[in-house]
Amino acid sequence: MENDLKKIGNQTIKLNSNPKIISTYSIVGPKEGQGPLGEYFHEVISDDTLGKDSFEKAESEMMYTAIKGAINNANIKEEDIDYLFAGDLLNQITSSGYAARDLNIPFFGLYGACSTMSESLSMAALFIDGSFAKYVVASTSSHFSSAERQFRFPLEYGSQRAPTAQWTVTGSGAMVLSKEGDFPMVTYITTGIVKDYGEKDANNMGAAMAPAFADTLVTHFLDTGRNPSYYDAIISGDLGYIGKDIAIDIAKSQGYNIKPNYNDCGVLMFDKNVQDTHSGGSGCACCGTVFSGYLFKQLKEKKIKKLLLIATGALMNSTSSQQGESIPGVAHAISIEL
Repeated sequence: MENDLKKIGNQTIKLNSNPKIISTYSIVGPKEGQGPLGEYFHEVISDDTLGKDSFEKAESEMMYTAIKGAINNANIKEEDIDYLFAGDLLNQITSSGYAARDLNIPFFGLYGACSTMSESLSMAALFIDGSFAKYVVASTSSHFSSAERQFRFPLEYGSQRAPTAQWTVTGSGAMVLSKEGDFPMVTYITTGIVKDYGEKDANNMGAAMAPAFADTLVTHFLDTGRNPSYYDAIISGDLGYIGKDIAIDIAKSQGYNIKPNYNDCGVLMFDKNVQDTHSGGSGCACCGTVFSGYLFKQLKEKKIKKLLLIATGALMNSTSSQQGESIPGVAHAISIEL
């Protein structure tokens, strides 16, 4: 029976059936739409409240829109979806729960902070590979205004942002997975271990998460026998400019040069000089929308054929920060290939 295990190495699963990502949908806020990737998103909203009376309700509506959009783009119906894996940043993942309330789909709520896109995509791919479902949706969301007042300061306070701070992406990304068709396929999943190197500054998430990214990256290479040059692109979720530089240095110290083909969704999302986003983008939707919009189109057009996507998450909350706790990080790697 041990020979039937799909796990290879220490933390990686090889997916024998190669689950396919058959469709995606991305919806973003006005600031994201004005950034360098604006043309790649399926929908850019002009009002980040979406006409709702709270930012939290707007975020939930964005996730609902992304899920419905991904289903429509797959040319299937809501009742065809067997499971929904979704998560967000808000207390008790309410954005996901309220979006699921309006959908007639069995729901698994996930929390991995900003690693949730890789987490939900991992679980969706595993369900398809194990023949537990025919169609599965993975989704995540975040909103600048709802996250800012939960994790940092109320917007009305007008707090000065530190140079290391990142800008939480307003948006939602969703994707549908299945076994059939000629689409980008998930081939390997490397699940991350929680790493904590003692960073306590909630305004420096990139530094807190970079060690977890590097650990999962190196583990993926060791488990699969691959190296950085195998991939056309290695993309982290939201390390931002500072975290990206730290990640490159840590990987180099472990014998891996990722600089030629490595980038970060938080770096790609905004023009930091024009848009004043300091260290770049962050949030669950950072990886969710950049992959569902920009990267998926690059894969479909065969501009990228081998992608290693590693979303990163800081596993803290407002209470733990105020109590002086350090910030643990986690990262999950997904190998997506044509």
